Amino acid sequence: MRIDIITVLPELLKSPFEASILKRAIDANLVEVHFHNLRDYTTDNYKSVDDYQFGGGAGMVMSVEPIDKCITSLQAERKYDEIIYMTPDGERLNQSIANQVSLKENIIILCGHYKGVDQRVRDKFITREISIGDYVLSGGELGAAVLCDAVIRLIPGVLGNETSALTDSFQDNLLAPPIYTRPREYKGMKVPDVLFSGNFGEIEKWREEQAYQRTKERRPDLLDE
Repeated sequence: MRIDIITVLPELLKSPFEASILKRAIDANLVEVHFHNLRDYTTDNYKSVDDYQFGGGAGMVMSVEPIDKCITSLQAERKYDEIIYMTPDGERLNQSIANQVSLKENIIILCGHYKGVDQRVRDKFITREISIGDYVLSGGELGAAVLCDAVIRLIPGVLGNETSALTDSFQDNLLAPPIYTRPREYKGMKVPDVLFSGNFGEIEKWREEQAYQRTKERRPDLLDE
């Protein structure tokens, strides 16, 4: 998979990809991540990427021209399966969306800033708009990092155990069940006996029941879906 991220703040984005699972995935050539500074596609001496909005109103708007030049330049090199715009009014990111995006070969992620981008960018280029929640950040970079993390960990070979991602919360619209490790008893708190029974059918049944109960208590809305 190749991910091209368009941003005005590449330095803000790079650090998550220089550590942990994301770095290992890049080092293993399981994914390519490239950052493109939108200011490199401007024509004025100030490298301006924004302007005042027509009709008046507070806040600046990201201009269409540098974004057009950047995306067009990338499209001249390869075909992209998705061009994603990170925006508060996009569809809210969930596990299903992460699963879908992880199956793509080449994607572009455009990070919004200011009041957003000129609508013509969205009309001409964007194939999918994604939000990480019902709140507003100063830019789309952190949202792009969240999306990349959620997607890259699903790529085969990234996680040590291929089944690990399949048992995460939300994969089947249920939260993950309680999990335990050594010691078996700590300050009077004991690990459930079923986990030591050796009966994997009973263990799986217990986990499913716990997952359902936890979801019912904490996120009943997921059961409605």
